[in-house]
Amino acid sequence: MNKIRITKQFSFETAHALYGYDGKCRNLHGHSYKLSVTVMGTPIADTSHVKLGMVIDFGDLKKIVKEDIEDVFDHATVFNKNTPHVELARELEQRGHDVILVDYQPTTENMILDFAERIKKKLPNTIELHSLRLQETETSYAEWYASDNE
Repeated sequence: MNKIRITKQFSFETAHALYGYDGKCRNLHGHSYKLSVTVMGTPIADTSHVKLGMVIDFGDLKKIVKEDIEDVFDHATVFNKNTPHVELARELEQRGHDVILVDYQPTTENMILDFAERIKKKLPNTIELHSLRLQETETSYAEWYASDNE
């Protein structure tokens, strides 16, 4: 059977601050992130199947990413919970802001690793996560490939 890769793109707004960083990104700031999710599988060949010819329904992939990434990170602020930023996080939460505390420095590189794990856990067994691309700015992005992480 032929393997096919399909890609769906997503976008969300997220703020973060990089504790201990030696540049401007140590300050609280936000990005308009663009996430491209590429999965791989064999198109359904069962002629009686409602999703005949699909690797995965784009709507099903959208549901996974929306629930586990878009709805969580959109218009939220991400901080490394192992830094003094946790004090700022508590203050923001008390004022009604959405805050995410993570175990890592919230760089694009670390966020893409987190996203890969979240998506892999939800994909059907017949579908592989092939790659992710997380664009932080118009000119800067990180990429993750399953083949690089085997």
